[in-house]
Amino acid sequence: MISVEKGYVDMPIEKGIDIKNEILRMKKEKNAVILAHYYQRNEIQDIADYIGDSLALAQIAARVDADIIVMCGVHFMGETAKILCPFKKVIVPDMNGGCSLADSCPADKFADYVNLHPGYTVISYVNTSAAVKAYTDIVVTSSNAKEIVESLPENEKIIFGPDRNLGNYINGVTGRNMLLWDGACDVHEKFSLEKVLALKKENNNAKILVHPECKKPLQLIADKVGSTQALLNFAVNDECNTFIVATESGILHEMQKRCPEKKFIPAPPEDGTCSCNECAYMKLITLEKLYNSLKYELPEISVDKEIADKAVLSINRMLDISKNLGIIK
Repeated sequence: MISVEKGYVDMPIEKGIDIKNEILRMKKEKNAVILAHYYQRNEIQDIADYIGDSLALAQIAARVDADIIVMCGVHFMGETAKILCPFKKVIVPDMNGGCSLADSCPADKFADYVNLHPGYTVISYVNTSAAVKAYTDIVVTSSNAKEIVESLPENEKIIFGPDRNLGNYINGVTGRNMLLWDGACDVHEKFSLEKVLALKKENNNAKILVHPECKKPLQLIADKVGSTQALLNFAVNDECNTFIVATESGILHEMQKRCPEKKFIPAPPEDGTCSCNECAYMKLITLEKLYNSLKYELPEISVDKEIADKAVLSINRMLDISKNLGIIK
C-alpha cells in the first residue's frame, strides 16, 4: 500500500526519468487534467493545462471533461473541485497545503457567529473550508465579491467572512455595512507600506498593483486594487512599463510571460530581507510530487456528503450570479 502519511506520496522516482514527459504521458493515458493557481511554482504553472485564480479554477473544475482533476493549489481548492465534481477523482499533490485565511475561520466558531445573527445573508470568501461553505449562502472570490454584494438589495443584512481587509474594501466601495469576520491572509497582511513607497520613489513611473486582501493603507496608494486575475489583466493592458505588485509573487511569472518587455517588481514584506512575499503553502507542490500523485492517483480529496450537499449550493449560487452579471460565461 502506498503511504500518504506525510501528506504526499513519498516514493522514489527512477533515476534518469524525464519527469515532465512522464507527467504529460500519464495525464493523457489517465484522462487527467492539471489545474494550477497563479501562486504555484513556475514549473507547475508551465506544465498545467489551465492556470487561474480561484474563480477561474472553480469554473474550470465545474465544466472540465476529465476523469481525474489534479489540483495544484491549496487544500480548500481541492475541496471546491470535489464538491463541484463529486463523481470525479480529485487529487492534490501535497495535502499539507493549507491556507492561513481559511485557518482563521474555524467552522464551529463561524457557525456560532452566524447563529448569533439570524436574518443575515452569509457571504464567505472561497478561501474557506468546505464546512464553512456549508454555513454559507453565497461563496465569493476576489474577482466577483464586489459585484455579487452590489447585486443584493441595499438593505440586505450581510455577514462577510473571513477576510476583514477584503470585506472593508467592499464596504468602502459599495457603501454597505457588512458584519465582518476577523480573519486575514498572513501573506497579504505582511506587505510593507514603507518599502513599497521606497520602491515607488526609486521607480517614479511605476504603477502599484494591490490585492484587496492587503491592508487599507496599501489599497489607498494603489493605482489598481483587484483580484489576481484583475491585476494581471491591468498589467497586460496598461501602457505603463513598470509595476510594483503587492500580491503573492507567483503571479509575476505569468505577468512576465504575457509582457516580456515590462518590468514587474514584487512588493516586499515588512520583516526580513526577502525582496518578495511568498505563500509557503502554495510552493509545497513540486514536479516530483505532481509526478507521484498522477502515478499513484493519491492523495485523493474527499468531502463528507452532508457537508458537500450544503456547500455546493453556495458555490453554485456564486457561479449562477456571476453568469447573470456577465462576470463569467
